[in-house]
Amino acid sequence: MTPEDVLTVVLVDDHQLFSRGLELLLNTDPDSRVRVLARTEDAGRALELVRHHRPRVAIIDLVMPPPGGLAAIEAVKRHYPEVQVLALSGNDDVSSAVDALRAGADGFLLKSSEPDELVPPLIALASGVAVVPPPVMLALLDAKASSGETRLAGLGADDVALLRLVAAGLESIEIAEQLHVSERTAKRLVAALLRRIEVANRVQAAAFAGRAGLLEWDAAP
Repeated sequence: MTPEDVLTVVLVDDHQLFSRGLELLLNTDPDSRVRVLARTEDAGRALELVRHHRPRVAIIDLVMPPPGGLAAIEAVKRHYPEVQVLALSGNDDVSSAVDALRAGADGFLLKSSEPDELVPPLIALASGVAVVPPPVMLALLDAKASSGETRLAGLGADDVALLRLVAAGLESIEIAEQLHVSERTAKRLVAALLRRIEVANRVQAAAFAGRAGLLEWDAAP
């Protein structure tokens, strides 16, 4: 395994038993691509941890002492948008997951998941694929956005086509193949689209597309 193949991770979780167990599992599994570089029990140090280690993924617990997990997610994504954030929670309340995604998280999982079940979602996140349980996605699709129609009206045909690809869950390399451009260009186009429709990540873009009726594939020309 080359250094480029390793999926680097930092953990932000005040539950020591869980975080230590997860770190041990990921760092000692010979078949795992994932390596935990560092962890902290203080949500206020999340940004510092990411700044120092520059991981590909940050796993952040939502329920932590002040400033809390949501503030940590917002800080990381504001300063390092390229770092994928996986929010964890022991609470299965859909609203907490929606809050995490609105704060900028790229995925959400329950801490009741088996530790070894976290590896595939981490790899998916690093590839740009959103990781969201179906109930959470439905909640996002049902959420109202007062500016949605205005944002949709400002999109051209190429923007709509790209949004559909993003909403379908295609990875950057697959979008590049569809558009006949380089992967770097595809990433740049997706980033520009997210800014244009005023969403933080691909999960929210998929929700926006769903509310706008753009997931009606059979109705597409």
